[in-house]
Amino acid sequence: MLDGFIKVAAATPKIKVADTKFNAEAILEVIKEAEGNGAKIIVLPELCITGYTCQDLFLQDRLLDSAREQLLHIAEETSESDALIFVGMPIEKEHKLYNVAAVLQGGEILAFIPKVNLPTYAEFYEARHFASGNATSEFFRFNGEDVPFGTDILFTCDNIEGLIVGCEICEDVWTVNPPSTRHALAGANVIVNLSASNDLVGKDTYREELVRATSARLLSAYIYASAGDGESTQDVVYGGHDMIAENGSMLAQSTPFSTGIIYGDIDIQKLRMERRKMSTYVPDKNPPYLMIPFCFEIEETKLGRYFAKTPFVPADQATKEKRCEQILSIQANGLKKRYEHTGSKTAVIGISGGLDSTLALLVTVRAFDMLGLPRENIKAVTMPCFGTTDRTYDNACKLTKACGAELIEIDIKEAVLIHFRDIGQDPEKHDVTYENGQARERTQVLMNIANKLGGLVIGTGDMSELALGWATYNGDHMSMYGVNVGVPKTLVRHLVQYYADTCNQEEMRKVLVDVLDTPVSPELLPPQDGVISQKTEDLVGPYELHDFFLYYMLRCGYPPAKILRVAKKAFEGVYEDEVILKWLKTFYRRFFAQHFKRSCLPDGPKVGSVALSPRGDLRMPSDACARIWLEELEEL
Repeated sequence: MLDGFIKVAAATPKIKVADTKFNAEAILEVIKEAEGNGAKIIVLPELCITGYTCQDLFLQDRLLDSAREQLLHIAEETSESDALIFVGMPIEKEHKLYNVAAVLQGGEILAFIPKVNLPTYAEFYEARHFASGNATSEFFRFNGEDVPFGTDILFTCDNIEGLIVGCEICEDVWTVNPPSTRHALAGANVIVNLSASNDLVGKDTYREELVRATSARLLSAYIYASAGDGESTQDVVYGGHDMIAENGSMLAQSTPFSTGIIYGDIDIQKLRMERRKMSTYVPDKNPPYLMIPFCFEIEETKLGRYFAKTPFVPADQATKEKRCEQILSIQANGLKKRYEHTGSKTAVIGISGGLDSTLALLVTVRAFDMLGLPRENIKAVTMPCFGTTDRTYDNACKLTKACGAELIEIDIKEAVLIHFRDIGQDPEKHDVTYENGQARERTQVLMNIANKLGGLVIGTGDMSELALGWATYNGDHMSMYGVNVGVPKTLVRHLVQYYADTCNQEEMRKVLVDVLDTPVSPELLPPQDGVISQKTEDLVGPYELHDFFLYYMLRCGYPPAKILRVAKKAFEGVYEDEVILKWLKTFYRRFFAQHFKRSCLPDGPKVGSVALSPRGDLRMPSDACARIWLEELEEL
């Protein structure tokens, strides 16, 4: 349970209809296996002790008595287990029959949660046998003990901060006002569902969408266990569709028509952060709930959860292409609006032959096409200086020509040398003044060309550079609209690749491919033998690491030690642990120290769930101290 990760399981045992003894042993088998694999919350299907499809056999005393006997047997056999177990069965209470989830831990029956919504349509006829459960909890005498009975019962973990579990049964989640909504408002961030949902053409897709959406709407994890083919009888077939979702993401789901167990590592800390952040999540301050405490034996969860090395980039090719098209459209439409508002007809872009300025030019071309403005009104300004290489210069020229923009070349060496003379800077001293003098001269040139032509300077810097402060203040840091400010460096590369793959221009494709193959560099230091000597990632660290850190810090709210843990897992075999730790420290130092640059950031479009604009997502003091974040890393 370290770092808020809790392994959970949804299990579909192979059962026989009405054979409670067989079913109990099958249930115990999967419980034992799940617990052996570290699962702390185990969810089994609806009515699985008897079978869901017993129909009028539910009215037989023998079946009901045997179900009670087998529940006690399951409790006894799991007396050494600290897992929270949810198992479905029928229970008679006050001459009425209820479809319930029996909740077990350590051999004790903690509660019975009855089903509320009983379907009596299509192939379902539950109201013939069962009564709808009560909301307000009451005590039910079972095996000589008073056991809580009701839907408004939550299970709160005493030794894992914030873990609260609620339960609903099958049809409950399909209704207009499911119990899980009340559970979430009362504090539950893990919802379990014991289900017996039969299979029809297309129903699996709808079921998956429903579970995903419910977990997202409730800002919760959702564990769904459904009956399998052992239930299939007469006119219905059951496929055992188990799912584990977390805030809209599917962590795991079973293959169609299977029995067995699926596992997921739920991140309770992340869910708590999402609720803190979501101002429209307003919990019920005095919920009429019975809170039942429980404890887990604390141990480190062996993570089976997948952490993508590039969380900003979809792994699926079709999804990635769709995402790239959406982002380019957002960028272009944002820029289009700025032109419509200002009435300007000209764009001025500093074109370097690197990735960021390439993307900015492509976005500007798209915006101008949308506006019906001629592409030659886009002024691509190349400004060679001390660090410019032939490769990037040639690519800047070729790209501008392929786009149909106008190329303006201004060699700034003489102007920079005059400026160095004026401020007493030795041109042989290749320090930060030497580098930033070039960057600020370029921005001055762009701004003044824009004034002369009545145009707007289009910013090229990306979100990763903003996170690290890797921009010259009042140099490339400044523009009149920054089209790339919402795009991390790892995604910039895929956007340019997508454009290359879809532009249907061979010359354009060739130059974009070469831009993609060029090392990332500000080119502010002289080249060595004509080759780029200053590689950004050698100085500040790999962008794939920094984008990973940025995502899990801002999007997920992870503390430093947790980021380090998941980064080690994600980049195992790629970077040594010491290297990851080194660059994580660099990330925190730069992120905090450089926020003053973000505080006066020009406008630019937000394109994803992580953004750094001081007017939007990141309201952070410019002089905040990184000490406690770095101290946590020093202790590791």
